[in-house]
Amino acid sequence: MRVTALTGAALQSALPDVARLRIEVFRAWPYLYDGDLAYEERYLTQFAASNRAIIVGAYDGDTLIGASTGAPLSDHAEDFAAAFQATDFTLSEVFYCAESVLLPAYRGQGLGHAFFDHREAHARSHGFAHAVFCGVVRPADHPARPTGYRPLDPFWRARGYAPLPGVIAQFHWKDVGQTAETAKPLQFWHRAL
Repeated sequence: MRVTALTGAALQSALPDVARLRIEVFRAWPYLYDGDLAYEERYLTQFAASNRAIIVGAYDGDTLIGASTGAPLSDHAEDFAAAFQATDFTLSEVFYCAESVLLPAYRGQGLGHAFFDHREAHARSHGFAHAVFCGVVRPADHPARPTGYRPLDPFWRARGYAPLPGVIAQFHWKDVGQTAETAKPLQFWHRAL
């Protein structure tokens, strides 16, 4: 396996594989995302329009088996930036570590740390003072919650991140088994760089 940072043309060429991974990995708990390639194309095209965007790709041979993305928060979805309106953060100083998607067979091998290491180094190299990401908040008694599910909170805390009180975005998507999109709360986590 190899992990590499992708920007520019390399980032652009990886977008179709990232879209496929997002649909596959986010279909599982806790996202339950019933995605489609048309939406993914729009979302990733907007993401890739930032000249400071990055994809960290994890490859098994030539196959992309995991990816992590990041871009300046000010270049990302307005729904996310709006969550920071009541804070003291200057958005131009915040780097958004967006999704990390990794096929289940490759988890527990240190790739999550590599994803954060590369994105944080990229953010520092562009002068960002803060890194943030967000995770969906689901009720503890949600009927789709798998038995024995372990949230990633301990991993995130070990990386130096902590939840930002009250900084919650609302994002819409269609859950697996549903017919319409609904709003989902996403809690932001932060660390200083």
